[in-house]
Amino acid sequence: MVAVPVVLETRRAQAAAPREVPTSGPLVDTHGRVHRDLRISLTDRCSLRCTYCMPEQGNEWLARTSILTLDEIEQVARVGATLGISTFRLTGGEPLLRPDIVEVVQRLAAIEGPGGPVELAMTTNGIRLREYLPALAAAGLQRLNISIDTLDRARFRELTRRDRLDDVLDGIAAAATSGLHPLKLNTVAMRGVNEDELVDLVAFALAHDAELRFIEQMPLDAGHTWSRDSMVTRDEILEVLARCWDLTPLPGRGGAPAERFLLDGGPATVGVIASVTAPFCGDCDRLRLTADGQLRNCLFSTSEYDLLPALRSGGGDQAIEAMLRSCVHGKLPGHAINDPSFLQPARGMNAIGG
Repeated sequence: MVAVPVVLETRRAQAAAPREVPTSGPLVDTHGRVHRDLRISLTDRCSLRCTYCMPEQGNEWLARTSILTLDEIEQVARVGATLGISTFRLTGGEPLLRPDIVEVVQRLAAIEGPGGPVELAMTTNGIRLREYLPALAAAGLQRLNISIDTLDRARFRELTRRDRLDDVLDGIAAAATSGLHPLKLNTVAMRGVNEDELVDLVAFALAHDAELRFIEQMPLDAGHTWSRDSMVTRDEILEVLARCWDLTPLPGRGGAPAERFLLDGGPATVGVIASVTAPFCGDCDRLRLTADGQLRNCLFSTSEYDLLPALRSGGGDQAIEAMLRSCVHGKLPGHAINDPSFLQPARGMNAIGG
């Protein structure tokens, strides 16, 4: 079976001319990048309505019949592991809104690839984390990333359109005392919103034995209102932090999205994900699986590879492997955000998966 990408602006096709796609070996694209990381979105729904991600009302949710079942997620993950995928990250939307989240973790944590057991991580807004954390840890979750864009209650309410800061802080506190380390806190830096809190957010992370990771705001909002003018750049972030700490770059980044720095010689660190001003596409090793069964080889891709037919028509592991290989084979050199021809993906971040 040979799969081809489906352009989102057109109706999804199920067949096309064959392509020369490798049928053996690891998942290597035509630019030599070996893929080891699969981001698995469990739902497009979220308990917040962050202005840079989702509109407050009128969201068109994915049809429940299209959402992957637990068995389907496990099958894709298991096949991916046999091809060298060694890290799974559960995302959303908000993954803790999925009713079977603990069983999802349990099943995926049990998967082994050629190199041994997989690593299982999760990105969450933290709102239900204290409730689920003991069961998630017992099920095999190993690492957590928690989103926190502001420490100010009024600002949090305005940014997320929900008054849930206390719940997020409670989730972070629970994670800090758990065995799920290293703990990372994610902050989208936004001009005129939270740029005055950069130092405070790093200090907050340090107090919770966590690494703060600043993320440049990206064109992934559902309303397509992103503007470069509202983005706080990598250089601006580092300039602010350098007023308080001596920043020493850490080598050995590899395919990791964050550029990391020691604070005053370490061991504490801070990270910056500069997808817009300092892209790291040349070392990208990630694939994404949306909650409705679409494979994406780039966060900013305008095309997807539809796994649902293979999953629901009895195609089996061979068909899933062919789709994974075809998706990797079709990956472009980079996302081209800085090219005048760049087109923002039709889906918002909540539907793509973080």
